[in-house]
Amino acid sequence: MALESNEKPNQPIAKFESMLKTDDVYFFDAEDFEDIIHHYLNNGKISLAKKAIKIGLQQHPGSLELKLLNVEVLVFEDHLDLAEQYLDELQTLDSTNEEIFIQRANIYSKKDNHEAAVALLNKALNLSENSFDIYSLLGMEYLFMDDFKLAKESFMRCVDFDEQDYSSLYNVIYCFEFLEDYDGAIHYLNDYLERNPYCEVAWHQLGKQYFSKEMYQEALGAFDFAIISDDTFLGAYFEKGKVLEKMGRYNEAIENYEATIKMEDPTSHAYLRIGKCHERLKNDDMAKYYYYHTVHEDPLLDKGWLAITDFYFRKKNFKKSLYYVNKALNIDGENPLYWKKCAQINAALKKYDQADFAYKQAVDLGNYELRTWLGWAQVALQNDDIPGAIHILGQGQEFYPENPEIRYRKAGYYLLMNDFINGRISLIDALKIDSGKYNLFEKEFAQYSKSEWAQEIRSKFDKTS
Repeated sequence: MALESNEKPNQPIAKFESMLKTDDVYFFDAEDFEDIIHHYLNNGKISLAKKAIKIGLQQHPGSLELKLLNVEVLVFEDHLDLAEQYLDELQTLDSTNEEIFIQRANIYSKKDNHEAAVALLNKALNLSENSFDIYSLLGMEYLFMDDFKLAKESFMRCVDFDEQDYSSLYNVIYCFEFLEDYDGAIHYLNDYLERNPYCEVAWHQLGKQYFSKEMYQEALGAFDFAIISDDTFLGAYFEKGKVLEKMGRYNEAIENYEATIKMEDPTSHAYLRIGKCHERLKNDDMAKYYYYHTVHEDPLLDKGWLAITDFYFRKKNFKKSLYYVNKALNIDGENPLYWKKCAQINAALKKYDQADFAYKQAVDLGNYELRTWLGWAQVALQNDDIPGAIHILGQGQEFYPENPEIRYRKAGYYLLMNDFINGRISLIDALKIDSGKYNLFEKEFAQYSKSEWAQEIRSKFDKTS
């Protein structure tokens, strides 16, 4: 049955859902169906959107807008061939409808043909009077293409159209950050804040840019303004706490982290930061308290287990440290830094076989830091595997060809094998790179550095250099 004339026309969604619960059929204007469908699509209720499209097309079979919404759902569900077929039909009816080009662009985007999607969206721009949504789609396509400059310009257009479009504002700043143009981001945000002085989102983003440039006082001011604009903005309190940590103002940092806990349910990240502040204040009991709260709140947060690991490592309680680093590795066994820490702990416990294995894992997973190669070589030496130690240093030398410490150590290891020829070559190479670091050789291999032949090499080198 049709709706009575005295029924409120501003409640189409409620009426539609009421209709679905009964055998009655209500009549809706095509515009009402569009509103209903958009509501369900925006809320992720695809099945209800499809029902509304079906009934809408039964009542308004000639509605181009409803047919285009049907295509939008088909594209969303990856029925791309059928969607293209419908678009071909619709384009014969209206070749100047920008939505047709937008949906074709969505299809190309789904097929990873982002250049074609951009071309179609630009056609839609020429046909559209309201280009806001199209610029947003263009921005996303440029992001897929890693063209952050054009993506930034597209999202800027969106912000120009609607300064409350915070999603586009975030995307603009993301592009600035990816381009490492922090000064550009700061200029853009300050200009935006001239027009919107109480926008907590912009102040928050400005604070993060200042933080990236280590301009901590300016960052602190920005986060304060974010809090003034919205005193319930958790992100601003948390970021302010990080700035205060960097400035060594740990008690104030704790206050800001605690503010986030009071406003909402506690987070493991807040507990972790509070624990680190207490540790720097040498409040060891409080540090442990918050570190354990961290892993209690989120047992899968590997950074929490690692914080406890580091705490006990600094206290030289290596057995407990090993226990907790294994907890971290159980959560994320692909993290090379955890394997490096595991290696260091095992080396401290003189478990050199385990340390050797852990260093190998760290390197296999991509940790090529200088201290990793040096530490691993030292472990091999402790295992009486001097050739292995030399091989490890050789691998490290590929990453750090101009590092004198690797060369001086290689020289010493060759000498330990009584290979004086290669020892001499490595020592000369090290002196050529940095003769001023000869003390590295003297410290590690005093028995050779004081020998006549070593003194002679250094003396000759000093004269020639």
